[in-house]
This record gives sequence, structure tokens and C-alpha cells, in this order.
Amino acid sequence: MEGAPDLLYVAMNALLKISNYEEVTMQYTHLGRTGLLVSRLCLGTMNFGPLTTEEDSFAIMDRALELGINFFDTANVYGWKKGEGWTEQILGRWFAQGGGRREKVVLATKVYSVMGDWPNESKLSAYHIRRACEESLRRMQTDHIDLYQMHHVDRDTPWEEIWQAMEQLVREGKVLYVGSSNFAGWHIAQAQCEAQKRHFMGLVSEQSLYNLNARMVELEVIPACQHYGLGVIPWSPLAGGLLGGALQKIEAGRRASPQLQKEIEAHRSQLVAYEALCADLGEEPANVALAWLLRNPAITGPIVGPRTLAQLDGSLRALELKLDEETLVRLDEIFPGPGGPAPEAYAW
Repeated sequence: MEGAPDLLYVAMNALLKISNYEEVTMQYTHLGRTGLLVSRLCLGTMNFGPLTTEEDSFAIMDRALELGINFFDTANVYGWKKGEGWTEQILGRWFAQGGGRREKVVLATKVYSVMGDWPNESKLSAYHIRRACEESLRRMQTDHIDLYQMHHVDRDTPWEEIWQAMEQLVREGKVLYVGSSNFAGWHIAQAQCEAQKRHFMGLVSEQSLYNLNARMVELEVIPACQHYGLGVIPWSPLAGGLLGGALQKIEAGRRASPQLQKEIEAHRSQLVAYEALCADLGEEPANVALAWLLRNPAITGPIVGPRTLAQLDGSLRALELKLDEETLVRLDEIFPGPGGPAPEAYAW
């Protein structure tokens, strides 16, 4: 499919009241080349359990629905207790409250990671895909997964086997759409070519590391997604907090993790320039980073992983924030990308 899938923005009937902001209307777009409409902010749930209590997780998910966010992302490995699927269990108990919660959510989860110590409890064999899907359905107390994503490429399993397993899940109604995560551009091309041979839809989305400070996907992943009609879902849009006003927070007395502190020191000069630019714009650094992603027509929506309601509410500002050409040029100067798509980025 040539060209990027058209982005269709659909206004909600209800205007949403956001603290500290005027009325904001949620925006929706098609997920890749599908007819499925998803919110342009995707709620990431990786913090649910380890960093966010179940009670607070429930409140964040309820608030997300109030704000019009209908796209939720999780993974069977989240919670980081091998085999337990802690985060998926939290979602399941939230869905079980009823009130249309499950019906309102486009639910995305993932398969690949190690879920036990026995053989065939990881990666993308047909055996593991079937078993992992059944376990995710049980944990989340639902009868179907809207978007089932391969969490990583599996170099040991042929595409004939992977697609056979996914086709069976689609036939059974347990999976509606299939996506990828952390695939290279050529992996996407290979997957789609094999799917086309089988007259199967194949991939509809790719979830990749993408932010101002990590732009390698501009070389081949994003062009491949645009060509094959996959929506791009950026994970870590704030670079683990680096782009969320890290210097400001430290100056205000907040402590950074050792890993974040290491990243801050490695990029201090860029962060000083970036946060100064955001101050000149009168905008929060996190919102500028999200708005930079949202202005790209290849992007379905970045994954936001709030730990608090205030963080979730604040992210809505990015939907309205329009960055002018001068600001985009300055951002490219501060965080230079690879120079565009391959091969022009390095050849001619």
C-alpha cells in the first residue's frame, strides 16, 4: 500500500474538561490502514502494579475513558513477575467492574517475552502464541484481544508458522488485528510479503522506540510502515523522562534514578537548549515532545504512561499544541535525526 494511511480526526460529541486548560476535544485516527478508530494518545500501563497501585491504576483508566482515550496498551510480561502477568490481571479486574469498560477500550497486548522456565514459554512459535493468547485472555477477563502485538522479532521461527498461528486466533475471534513491536524495516517487509501470499491482512501497526532523542526509525522503519500501511505507535516518547523537563525537576529538588541521571549527564547541553526553547514557547517540555511526534502523519499516537492523574490530564495539552516551522527547525538542531529516510540520509 503506497503512501501513509490517511489520518482522520474525529471530534467527540462531548467536550472534555481538563484541569488548568480550556475545553479540549479528543482526536481519533485510523489504526494504520484499518477502519478502526483509536485515540491519538495511547494509555500505556507498564507502571501498573510495580509503580502504580491497583487503586490508582483503576482511577487512571477511568479518567482515561472520561478524557476520550480509548486505546490501551499492555503486555503479558508487564509487572515483571515471571509468568504472572501482573499488569494484565489489573486490567482484568478493572474490566470486571463492568460499566462498559471493556466495550469502550481498544485493547492491545503483546506476546514474545519469557513467561516461565519450561521450554516453549517465550518467543513466537505457534505453540507459544496460542498458549500466551489464552493466558492473556484469562488474566484480562475478556474473550478477545483487539490488537495482538509481537513484542520483538523472532529470528528462529518462520513466518509460515507465525502467520498460521495468528490466522487461527483471528478465525476463532480471539484476536482482531495483529501488530509488531521493535521490528526493523526489512522485518516488516518480510512479514507483509508472507502475509500477502496467504491472503492475510498481516501487520497493521508497529510499536517502536521513537522520540526527539531516538530517531533511528526515520531511516527505514517509518518508510516501511508508510509503504505497507502500518500505524506507528511510539513507545518511550519522553525518553524515560529525559524530555519531560528533567533538568527543571532536579533543580526543584526531585531526585533522578541512577540511569536517568546518567542520561542527563550524557545529554546535558542538549537538554539545556531544549528546556530553554520550551520556556520561550511557554510550554511544558513533555508536551512539546509529544506534539513533535503527533505532527508526523505516520504516527498513530504515542504511548503515555502516567503514574498520576495529573500527569494524564497534562498530556492532553499536546493534542492542541501546534509547533511552527521555526520551532521544528530548532528542535532538529538540538536533536538532529539521521538525516531523513535511507538511502538519502547517507548516500544520494
